[in-house]
Amino acid sequence: MAPWTRTTTERYGVVKWNFVGNGDKQLSLEVGDAVYIQEVCEGWYKGYLARNKVQQGVFPASFVHLREVIIEKRGNEEVVISAEMPLVKEMTTTLREWGSIWKQLFVVKQTNKQKTVQRLMWDLMEWRSQLLSGTLPSDEFKELKQKVTSKIDYGNKILELDQVVRDENGNIMDPERASVISLFRAHEEATAKINERIKEEQSNIQTDHSGISARIQSSPTHSLYVFVRNFVCRIGEDSELFMSLYDPIKQAIISENYLVRWGSKGFPKEIDMLNNLKVVFTDLGNKDLSREKIFLICQIVRVGRMDLKETNSKKCTQGLRRPFGVAVMDISDIIKGKTECDEEKQFFIPFFPYVLFSSALVGDIVQIRKEYPHLVDRSTVVARKLGFPEIIMPGDVRNDIYITLQGGDFDKYNKTTQKNVEVIMWVCDEEGKNSICLGAGDKTVSEYRSVIYYQVKQPRWMETFKVAVPLEEMCKVHLRFMFRHRSSQESKDKSEKNFAMAFVRLMKDDGTVLQDGLHDLVVFKGDSKRMEDVHSYLSLPSTRHHHSDPHKVAVLSRSSSSVSGGGGLSVSSRDSFSISSLVCSTKLTQNVGLLGLLKWRTRPELLRDNLEKLKIIDGEEVVKFLQDTLDALFNIMMEHSQTDDYDILVFDALIYIIGLIADRKFQHFNTVLEAYIKQHFSATLAYKKLMSVLKRYLDVSSRGEQCEPILRTLKALEYIFKFIGETFQHIQDIVVSLLGIINRTVITMGREHALISKVVACMTAILSQMDDRHYATYIETFTGTTDLVDFLMESFLLFKDLIGKHVYSSDWMAMIMVQNRVFLRAINTYADTMNQKFLNNNDFEVQLWNNYFHLAVAFITQESLQLQHFSPTKRNKILAKYGDMRRLIGFAIRDMWYKLGSHKICFIPGMVGPILEMTLIPEEELRRATIPIFFDMITCEHAHSGNFHKFENEIILKLDHEVEGGGGDERYILLDCAAEKPTLRPQVQHFVSLVKGLLTRLLDYRTVMSDDSRNNRMSCTVNLLNFYKDINREGMYIRYLYKLRDLHLEGENYTEAAYTLLLHSRLLKWSDEMCSPQFEFHGSQTQRQLKETLYDTIIDYFDKGKMWEEAITLCKELAEQYENEIFDYELLSKRLEKQAKFYENIMKILRPKPDYFAVGYYGQGYPPFLRNKVFIHRGKEYERREDFQNQLMSQFPSAVRLNTTTIPGDDIRNSPLQYIQCFTVQPVLEIPPRLKNKPVPDQIINFYKSNYVQRFHYSRPVRKGPVDPNNEFSMWIERTTFTTVYKLPGILRWFETTLSPLENAIETMESTNEKILTMINQYQADWSLPINPLSMLLNGIVDPAVMGGFAKYEKAFFTEEYTQQHPEDRDKLLRLKDLIAWQIPLLGGGIKLHGKRVTDDLRPFHDRMEECFKQLKKKVEKEYGVRELPDLDERKSTRPRSMLRSIRQSIISISSLQGSECGTPTKPYADRYSSIFTCADK
Repeated sequence: MAPWTRTTTERYGVVKWNFVGNGDKQLSLEVGDAVYIQEVCEGWYKGYLARNKVQQGVFPASFVHLREVIIEKRGNEEVVISAEMPLVKEMTTTLREWGSIWKQLFVVKQTNKQKTVQRLMWDLMEWRSQLLSGTLPSDEFKELKQKVTSKIDYGNKILELDQVVRDENGNIMDPERASVISLFRAHEEATAKINERIKEEQSNIQTDHSGISARIQSSPTHSLYVFVRNFVCRIGEDSELFMSLYDPIKQAIISENYLVRWGSKGFPKEIDMLNNLKVVFTDLGNKDLSREKIFLICQIVRVGRMDLKETNSKKCTQGLRRPFGVAVMDISDIIKGKTECDEEKQFFIPFFPYVLFSSALVGDIVQIRKEYPHLVDRSTVVARKLGFPEIIMPGDVRNDIYITLQGGDFDKYNKTTQKNVEVIMWVCDEEGKNSICLGAGDKTVSEYRSVIYYQVKQPRWMETFKVAVPLEEMCKVHLRFMFRHRSSQESKDKSEKNFAMAFVRLMKDDGTVLQDGLHDLVVFKGDSKRMEDVHSYLSLPSTRHHHSDPHKVAVLSRSSSSVSGGGGLSVSSRDSFSISSLVCSTKLTQNVGLLGLLKWRTRPELLRDNLEKLKIIDGEEVVKFLQDTLDALFNIMMEHSQTDDYDILVFDALIYIIGLIADRKFQHFNTVLEAYIKQHFSATLAYKKLMSVLKRYLDVSSRGEQCEPILRTLKALEYIFKFIGETFQHIQDIVVSLLGIINRTVITMGREHALISKVVACMTAILSQMDDRHYATYIETFTGTTDLVDFLMESFLLFKDLIGKHVYSSDWMAMIMVQNRVFLRAINTYADTMNQKFLNNNDFEVQLWNNYFHLAVAFITQESLQLQHFSPTKRNKILAKYGDMRRLIGFAIRDMWYKLGSHKICFIPGMVGPILEMTLIPEEELRRATIPIFFDMITCEHAHSGNFHKFENEIILKLDHEVEGGGGDERYILLDCAAEKPTLRPQVQHFVSLVKGLLTRLLDYRTVMSDDSRNNRMSCTVNLLNFYKDINREGMYIRYLYKLRDLHLEGENYTEAAYTLLLHSRLLKWSDEMCSPQFEFHGSQTQRQLKETLYDTIIDYFDKGKMWEEAITLCKELAEQYENEIFDYELLSKRLEKQAKFYENIMKILRPKPDYFAVGYYGQGYPPFLRNKVFIHRGKEYERREDFQNQLMSQFPSAVRLNTTTIPGDDIRNSPLQYIQCFTVQPVLEIPPRLKNKPVPDQIINFYKSNYVQRFHYSRPVRKGPVDPNNEFSMWIERTTFTTVYKLPGILRWFETTLSPLENAIETMESTNEKILTMINQYQADWSLPINPLSMLLNGIVDPAVMGGFAKYEKAFFTEEYTQQHPEDRDKLLRLKDLIAWQIPLLGGGIKLHGKRVTDDLRPFHDRMEECFKQLKKKVEKEYGVRELPDLDERKSTRPRSMLRSIRQSIISISSLQGSECGTPTKPYADRYSSIFTCADK
């Protein structure tokens, strides 16, 4: 065979077929397992599984699909990493983890959840195939990546797995490269997204388009792409198409117009635009998508004559804008992603033939240009939303003012008909310059002319256009509106002049921009030339709001239509005109307070007022000027560095701004804020003022006093720290000033506080920034040891509290592990400080060290570090990234313990429990390192006290609690470390043996506590309480008595519950001594009071169980106390009344007799306390065997029912399966001595037929020997007798059957005698049988070395000492002697038969055997008497029945567990049956 060679390229693969390993060297594989390959040899690989690196072996190469890998060098170690893209790796590990959960859900029959997981896995597998194909275009890849990560996060949440935190690109965030605060914020954002997704699933918003919908909801910005293919309408004139988005419920246009100029010949005015009329309506948010309806509307305006019917076009006025029509299309499903769209699909809008293609796109214009370059390019028109998007993106510079002509009311004056009013608008400055944009996609124009409504007195235009003005000219610009009548005849139209005008300034005198909303403008009349002169109207009020203002009286006279100083213009009271405006500007503000703050130097007296007003300014206004506002705040702080007058106001303002950015609408300004801190923040000394205010707030809060801004401050804490800085000195200042206060703040906040997680994250962030120098410097700031001790104890208590109850959700595993790593470093650093400063005798601080040990144990035992409870996937992730932190802190605990020296005794027994809890963690190396601490404690206590009783008591008590709570396993072994102390070895060995025995019973108990079988739980409970009784642990014994009592009450076993409590009462005396509070009995009581209370309860239970005889016995005992001890005759009378009632019940109430059932549990599949044992069960009233057996089988559904009643053979006993044997047995009446030979009523005697019974019979007919039709006695009865450990009923409804050594000897002798007799019968009936079996049987008994096989019995039982110690065995000893005596005639008959059959060559053998038998016979007949058999040659029918009974009768008897008052025995015995053969009478 070729040698094994190390692989170079074949390093990693996935199993594609199951492989069952043969022997230890072959590795078993399951489909989907990942395997690492180390060596190769002739079609075989050697390696290990990814999920279990410890187990290595060989496996066939053909069963593995190889994968490409990347090999990284980490020191001397090679790390093999799959070369798959990270997302595919994540999908693979996720599928493996979900797959194991899917199997578990199937097993436990959680059908709905299992089907959900199955659907999720199918989706992931399909998408994984698409990713591996490598054929996806970039936009589809990004969309699929979004779907995959969303699906994984959703699946992890519903399966209660750990949350995956991702960066903005959807990749898993690496905690090593992210700050604590960034990691915390990522967890918060991930939680919010997943919760939204779950709500969406639950509300059935997501139908058949889960991927699209998931992507839409996860993106803050959306767009609608529209491609206008054609416009066909026979107008005959040029036209303008204004397309926009419209909300029909709110009756509001929500986007800019997209303007298409269409020629009269059916083509676009600009022929280059043919087949290129594309627009993207962008800035839409999730709120827009959640609108009930969204329409795409198109308004058509024709440009030409007043009336299309006019035929003489030469005389008609041209270029008039006249309304033509409107078309509407419901695009709700398209924009919400519910309707799939492709470029081939076309939509026809009704009313006019208008063909377009539309599709919903995810993202803003920059994003969709990258992701959809085949749809959107630089020539595609962008129509923005009217107003800011839900998420204002940083760097989005915008300065748009939207003006809507609302309507007007114009008098006809001297005309006979109403005017055809046209509104002409200019954007004017003092020089008369102008600029207007009519719609997206159109060039700016110099003037705007409105649509003309023919002879309408109150036209309503509702036309919106955009004003584009450079920012620096805003203060100079105003809008001027001219009103002109238009005539249909060109000749008349030329003579028409503007008949009125109105205007409005875009910026007010205070520097703020025009307010959003409706403006009712003043309409002025006058000379046409005057109206065009800006100087003639700019000094006048422009709106009716100002016109009616009493403060404007000096400017505008009410009594006259003329205007003072109006340059010849007058107010037209009969005309009105209104517009509305909407400012979308990142450079202009409508808020006076914000403007005052930004320009605070011009009016310093208003600074305090402006700072206070900042908190009521709309957030949208503030974030638009984020950098300017922050600069202003820090300039205020720096220019008032000598005073703290404005420090708190500036701090509060900063907190308000940070709080705004936490809002989802402005969340993308996080990056702007962080960029500002890194690049623009230059107020280097401001951090001291910030820390001063922060310290003041935290100090007040930590003292429990009211501090109104503290909540906002805590929310913004992370950014405050960033402003303070991250240099060594900055961090040092933070630590010195704030660490102690933040610790106290966390302590006082309480775990239910809404902001506790944020504050803990900030505290963790501070600790994570600290290096050894920071710790050392901070420790030196404490002037006295008392302050340092207080700080360390405070820190230890805080850490222990945070570890015991995490402030984060349990699925925030990355955050929890990072916190653990930071805390571990702090704990070890503080431990070094303790070693240096508080270990010497003079400085030793017991409580400080005690707090350290309890903290360290709490850290090592916290649930988030117990790797054995995690899936292989999660375990490997944690080990790869963080290692096993339990080992690090465990070794630290060990080292700290051994440094204590003489101080160790201070921590015994207090630290026994915590150290035990640590050693119960199933990590072998940790156990080997820490278990020796126990033996150090033993040595220490023994040296101090001469024994280690405190240690032993404590470890037994704590072991019980820890194992019941889930700690410990079968591999837990207490090492014998007493070798260096020979004098302690016997005591230590006894202690180790004691703990092992207790642990075995505790693990059995814990195993069955979750079992459906109440009987199994009761058995293990009895085992434990017996153990505690044997080792004199009364408190634990009583504890388990009450556990057993509760189990009985659950099953309404009142009689057994009473017997259980009776055991507790027997521990108490009728005395007035005080007793320590026992389980379930609180408060101070005397033993008499407690015993009386127990008796009342027990009597009540016996009454319910109809065991009135037992109740009467207790009543008599109570009556004796009432009558002769405490002389309470009133209680005595009540007790006697109850006692009399019990006597009456015995005679009058029918008590059905319960049946008894023998149950055998055979096979190795049972736990040790059942395996190959037989129990007698007491049935309930009227319970049939079939019902009992069905209930029994339901507890062991995999067990096989044995239908025979004979004892099973070794093949069944040693089988790995479970077998159950169940049949009815009859109790053997044992009449109490006081009732014997007396005329007792049946009601009394019947009770004893099924109660106080310990022996049970089972009889069945059998045939012995060959069938002889002439023999009427060929049918025999086999009777089996069982004896239980205790009488029934008792503390259980069943007890085990068992054999004493004497009974075992009797059974063995019975069996031997039966063999001899059976073989004699066989050889008499068939002379052809070979002689060898008979020769071996007889010689094996009569050989002097064996002495009949009973020599050992004579030494063991036939002694004076045994007779004195066991007077109750007198009858059994006589029985054994009788059996020995009867063996002689049986042997004589056998040897006589052997002599007749023996051959000549065996004659010497026979003669020697006969000589030996004579010596044996002489000895036995001398000591045990002579027994005689009839001639064996006679027919069997002539045998006396008494002789046959004597020969064949044998009794099974059972001894109880020595020294134990209650419970099942713990030692198994081989045989529990013997037979009684009696001749059947016919």
